[in-house]
Amino acid sequence: MNRHEIRFSGFGGQGIITSGYILGKAAALYDGRHVTLIKSYGPESRGGASSAQVIISDEEINYPRVTKPELLVAMSQEAYAKYVDELADGGLLLIDKDLVELNHPRDDIRVCAIPATRIAESELGRKIVANIVMLGFLAANSEVVPVEGIREAVLSSIPKGTEELNTRALERGYAYEIQYLQEAANA
Repeated sequence: MNRHEIRFSGFGGQGIITSGYILGKAAALYDGRHVTLIKSYGPESRGGASSAQVIISDEEINYPRVTKPELLVAMSQEAYAKYVDELADGGLLLIDKDLVELNHPRDDIRVCAIPATRIAESELGRKIVANIVMLGFLAANSEVVPVEGIREAVLSSIPKGTEELNTRALERGYAYEIQYLQEAANA
């Protein structure tokens, strides 16, 4: 059985719930898989803790809660501190490297970092698409859902008139991994 447990985490206003929704939509509609999504908000809508639990499976999902995520996206220090210990051995941790400091290092997981918020703000001119940059980075670093499905889900989920910006954000996040690997090879 092919099953993935993913947790997106950060604070309100970063598009954490939207990221979980888009990934789930990509898996269900464009990859034909079963999906559950559970969302959690802190006491404030902006600035409070926020998380989305996504389970993607080839078979029916009997229990909708993530129990041991294999993939954790942490876009705030608080989210990282709260959820890093839940990440499965051999799991993948994706962080916004400008917002998360690895102060609980684990040698049993793979960590990939991207300055998603900085890219969204300085390169794309809109901080609000940092979550889409992170989705592109997720697609480049995992095989959970093909990037084509994520692209289709993004385009069918965003407000009209923002298609070009969100497409550029997704592509920039996806391309960052290639840029990162090339820089590491040349170092």
